[in-house]
Amino acid sequence: MRDETTEQPAPLRSGYTTGSCATATSLAAARLLLCGEASEGAEITLPKGQVVIMPLAYCRHRAGDSNIAEAATVKDAGDDPDVTHGAIVFARVRLSSKPGVRFFAGPGVGTVTRAGLALAIGEPAINPVPRRMMTDHIEALAREHGFTGGFDVTIGVENGEALAQKTMNPRLGIVGGLSILGTTGIVRPFSCSAYIASIHQGIDVARANGYTHIAACTGNQSEDAMRAHYGLPDIALVEMGDFAGAVLKHLRRAPVGKLSLCGGFGKMSKLASGHMDLHSRHSSIDLPQLAVWAADAGADQALQDAIRAANTSQEALALARAQGIALGDIVCTRARDVALGVVPEGIVVEAFAIDRQGCIVGAAS
Repeated sequence: MRDETTEQPAPLRSGYTTGSCATATSLAAARLLLCGEASEGAEITLPKGQVVIMPLAYCRHRAGDSNIAEAATVKDAGDDPDVTHGAIVFARVRLSSKPGVRFFAGPGVGTVTRAGLALAIGEPAINPVPRRMMTDHIEALAREHGFTGGFDVTIGVENGEALAQKTMNPRLGIVGGLSILGTTGIVRPFSCSAYIASIHQGIDVARANGYTHIAACTGNQSEDAMRAHYGLPDIALVEMGDFAGAVLKHLRRAPVGKLSLCGGFGKMSKLASGHMDLHSRHSSIDLPQLAVWAADAGADQALQDAIRAANTSQEALALARAQGIALGDIVCTRARDVALGVVPEGIVVEAFAIDRQGCIVGAAS
């Protein structure tokens, strides 16, 4: 368990991706095989040129087989809320007479079973940039020592299969464990780049498997609402969380026929106000704006004042509904219009808002 954060604000600490962990451990294992050196750390160069030394939990020959070496490191995600923080990422490397570097999924690393990802079906879920990082480092080591053969590299994550259930991997068709990820090698705290990448992958997988109608939802309840409303399978449900902009902008490159947006009334009101990031760190519910929209629909001054003074957006919604003002529909219509201004022409867009019980309280379709 991580230590509690201090009361005094401090700079957030960056960490390293699983791709960097895999690179450091595979390099250390390869060095042990070629040089006989069991390292306590591995120096690697990240894609943007930074040189870092990653500590190793162990570096050793595989018991009973001097042709295989293994090394491990503890994944440090810095201050990012990463599900793999603290996980042990390991590599097992075997020398081969066949030149080149070949990758295999070890325990805790998944296998691709659906089209639409950057990897072919049947491939271990080790993404292209981590593969390139490992290949570059290991082949440079081989050249340095005059080795003309190749390497079979198996990457694993202890407890990775259980950790993967907390990610989008099962929905993306990656079974058996986690993905080895990273494009820069560094995890930026609270950048949420991995989450956004999962959103993009979710859309790509749905399209590649023939789904032209997807529902982008802010959470479990909104997913349940869309599942019940349309009977959509999980593969067509994209968990966008607070990142509405990540969905809408990606559709410019990967369009679908129909997009259904669904979220809590408060979050949909943020989208209706033009916010692409619906998290409270970046946008707030605008009660005065809700009052103006209610006024446009015929709300009297007393109701407008009550909405402005409401404690929550749900209270504002209830006040409006009690007087016959369809504030939920108004918000959804404006949210849909905002989305239509981002996605390419030709995509049918609709919006739904739910209450805390998961019931649809507004729609624009």
